Amino acid sequence: MKLSEKIQYLRKENSFTQEQLAEQCNVSRQAITKWESDISIPETEKIVLLSRLFKVSIDALLRDEIDIDGVKEVSYCGKSLEIELNSGLYEGALIKESITDENILDLMEIKKVELWKTGGKTKYWTVLFFSSKLKNFPEEISKVMKSGDTSDENWFVDFKSDGIKYIVFKNLILNYRIGNQEEKRLVCERCRELGIPDNQMQWSE
Repeated sequence: MKLSEKIQYLRKENSFTQEQLAEQCNVSRQAITKWESDISIPETEKIVLLSRLFKVSIDALLRDEIDIDGVKEVSYCGKSLEIELNSGLYEGALIKESITDENILDLMEIKKVELWKTGGKTKYWTVLFFSSKLKNFPEEISKVMKSGDTSDENWFVDFKSDGIKYIVFKNLILNYRIGNQEEKRLVCERCRELGIPDNQMQWSE
């Protein structure tokens, strides 16, 4: 279920007209129409406002299926995965367009959403700032990263947990201890072999 469909569904569930929702969001009715028609995407602050207005989490707005209550157990790739609440917390940023299966979002809590201009054929990337307490999160996210025959099709996601920085590609998990320059150098060398330019390796620690 797309974000546009969720906005329309939740608006009707909360008995808002387009005009009333527009007033709440301080936008025009035409803007609401464009959101619901998938012509445009709400700005980050509007997504936050919608989550508060509809009393759902930001990640619920971005999931394939709306999950208002939130669950500790989710269905993913045909099996049940129990979130290990006592495991380390993974925190990072994911470009939504870099994954092949959006069900992976069920394993995350989305903290913030930003649209980044690309300067390329695709005008914007949707960047999700997330956390996850799933014990084997690196392995699960690695399964759904996009990859291709050329170096510019090798997507990765970076995140950290318990002093370890993770750089994860399709079926490849790289990591180093934050502050260990030699380990970081080796990870960067491997990334270069995969065609990643240096300006994309300036990830936060």
